[in-house]
Amino acid sequence: MIAVNVRKGGITVSGHANYAEVGKDIVCAGVTALTQTLIRSLEDLAKDKIKYEISPGRVDIHYGNLSEAGKLLVDSFFIGICLIADEFPDYIRIV
Repeated sequence: MIAVNVRKGGITVSGHANYAEVGKDIVCAGVTALTQTLIRSLEDLAKDKIKYEISPGRVDIHYGNLSEAGKLLVDSFFIGICLIADEFPDYIRIV
């Protein structure tokens, strides 16, 4: 199961959905795409200073005070994650 942990100053996404075999897991692919897009968007579009660590099955995103654009991007990320969680509740959990 993928866990999305929200905390003040950051987001952690960890685990594997195990919805399907590697390379065909649409839940993992969707979460990965949203997470990587959030990182790049915060840096490139909002120009917010963030730190992140990516390793197999885990992403830690650390941020301080986000700009208004950064907050909007994080909100958009959560809309997408919630849509996936609603569709696949056995494979993703938001903490």
